Parts: sequence; C-alpha cells; structure tokens
Amino acid sequence: MNRLTIFLSCMSIAGCSGVFDYHPYDVRFDGEKDINSHNISRIEEDCRDKESLTVAFISDSHGWYGDTEDMIADINSHPDVDFVVHGGDLTDCGTTKEYIWQRDRLARLKVPYVALIGNHDFLGTGNETYSVMYGKMDFSFIAGRIKFVCLNTNATEYDYLAAVPNLDYMEEQHTADSALFDRSVVCMHARPYCEQFNNNVAKAFQLYIRTFPGLLFCVNGHDHCLQIEEIYDDGIIYYGVPSANRRSYLLFNITKDGYTYEVIHF
Repeated sequence: MNRLTIFLSCMSIAGCSGVFDYHPYDVRFDGEKDINSHNISRIEEDCRDKESLTVAFISDSHGWYGDTEDMIADINSHPDVDFVVHGGDLTDCGTTKEYIWQRDRLARLKVPYVALIGNHDFLGTGNETYSVMYGKMDFSFIAGRIKFVCLNTNATEYDYLAAVPNLDYMEEQHTADSALFDRSVVCMHARPYCEQFNNNVAKAFQLYIRTFPGLLFCVNGHDHCLQIEEIYDDGIIYYGVPSANRRSYLLFNITKDGYTYEVIHF
C-alpha cells in the first residue's frame, strides 16, 4: 500500500463521527512531551556504571494496540530489562490520536524507553508530532560505556531531497563524548537496500557504520519480520525486529565479553 493510499484511508477514518474531536493532524496535544530526552537522562544515570545491559528491542506497533499491551506486559515481567528501544512506526497514519494512544500504552513500561521515527509516523504532520512528543529524529545516548546511535533512515518521506541518513551526524557521533564509550550499537527504522532507504548512499552508509568504535551490531524495524543478516558480508549483523502483531520482540544481553540475544514470544 503506497503512502497516498494510506493517507486517504486515514482521512476517511478521521472523518467518521466521534472518532476524532479535533483535526487528526493537529500537533497540539496534552500530556508528556520530549519523551526521548527525559528517558535518556534516566537511562544514562541508571546504567552509568553497569558492566552488563539487558535491552528489549521492539518495533512497528502501529495499529496493533492489544498486541502492544501484551508485549509491554511481557517486557514488564522480565525484571532484568534496563530499557527499551522502539524501532519506529508507532502509528499507522501519523495522526495525533494514534501517537497519544501509543504513548499512553508505552508509558506503562516499568523501565524507560526511546522511540525512533518510522515511515508511517511521517504521514500528514506526523513528523511534527513526533518532534514535539519525542524530540530529534537523529539522537544518541550512552549506557554502560556503550553508545546507542539512533538514526532516521526514512529517505523516501523526503523524496530524497534531505540528508537522510545524515552521514554528517554519523561522523560526529564517532568521536562525540569519545571518552565515555568504547562500543556502539546502531539503530534505525529502515535498513539499507529496503525500499524506504536511500540506496544511492547505501555503500557510503556502511563505511560510516564500520567506523563506529567497537560496533557490536545494528538493529532495524520496518520489515515486520525477524531478520538476522550480514547485509554487506562484512561481519556486521543487522537484526530486524518483528512487528507487534507477530507477538515477538528481541531481548539482548550485552556484557564486557560480547552479547547474546533471544527472540521472545508472548
């Protein structure tokens, strides 16, 4: 389904009486804002001196509210989880109500989380709502001497007219706060060579990826299925996180000796 079809479908739904009490793409809303920044402060403080981390990676929860609630309950049942990374596509149509519905569900997590932006989250004025609710589209944080670099890779949403992925930002992150980290994890919504990525720079992107200090692995969403692949046959593994309706997510345990992961079914 292309972007125009999704948008028109969303507008049709939005026109139903009683579904929305204001314009579906009104960026004004009540409740928590700048969530990533607030939660990053918590993550960095809580994990500052930790020698091992347990991180849950989830993605593509758009529209599957019941599955999302069950997934959150399952994550909460794991007392060792330090934080959660949502790989994007919080919403189906980018409407403000959808953002609020997902935000209020994710707030039930017992641990802090951050959320990337997905291609569905751009529909209408969804990217503006994301910026207010979550913050910058490229961001990073350091937990237990590991830098998590979270990138906006939704190039087609800009018709390839913007620097997405932002290679300059990636280069800056190689050395920014370099005394505080010695390993890296790179997170994105759309991975190289999918239809959403700017594949004109796919090879350059990987050159930048490879120069992150102590790179452990990359994580992506978007494709709705489990993926474990060396896209470039260079030893760097990209882990694709299933969508919420697949009723599974990835749980990584990272130690000083490396990492292990599990596919958690709920």
